[in-house]
Amino acid sequence: MGRNVCDLVDAPRVPKQELQVLDVEQAQQFLEAAKSDPLEALYIAALTTGMREGELLALKWKDIDFQQGTIQVKRTIARVRGQGFKVLEPKTPKSRRSIHLAPMTLEALKHHRIRQRQQRLIAGAAWEEHDWVFCNSLGKPMERGNMVKRSFRRVLTRAGLPQIRFHDLRHSCATLLLSMGVHPKIVQERLGHSQIAVTLDTYSHVLPSLQEEASHRLDTLLVQRQ
Repeated sequence: MGRNVCDLVDAPRVPKQELQVLDVEQAQQFLEAAKSDPLEALYIAALTTGMREGELLALKWKDIDFQQGTIQVKRTIARVRGQGFKVLEPKTPKSRRSIHLAPMTLEALKHHRIRQRQQRLIAGAAWEEHDWVFCNSLGKPMERGNMVKRSFRRVLTRAGLPQIRFHDLRHSCATLLLSMGVHPKIVQERLGHSQIAVTLDTYSHVLPSLQEEASHRLDTLLVQRQ
């Protein structure tokens, strides 16, 4: 063929999925409902670090510095049809990053490590040691579908919250940070976005309220100086 006829076709636009985020009260309800759940640390980490699901499930204990209170994001994991689990490079170069952990996240991870060691003793010789932070009862990579169906959705139900996606915990983290006045550049670095424009575009729904708050603060500052 002398030309690619596909060049003449306008590709259909993929509709942008509306974000479903938890506000402060809903986030508190979610964390309260997650207490004592075997994956409580996973949910706390998702909501406080803004890490992607694949990044969280690819996390290894050696990536966590409990002394410095940081996590190093170095990889992601996904199940590839016909090939099983594949450990992959992070989504973008900016996705390789260091994230400072909130004290509650550090504490949850410490408790999770104790629980995992107990699980390893129960599994005995059947345990496969791969250093995963979040794994199944035999130390193997965690099946995302099982996590969502058997745990995540049940936590949402107990909390009386809508059935959001796990990925919406990442969006919730970013929205909460921006609502508190955290600089978008810091949010970009925490989430691992390639450019700050991605952060600003994705969470533009938060910006109008921030603009209003900035105006009020500026007004208060100038009035006080008169």
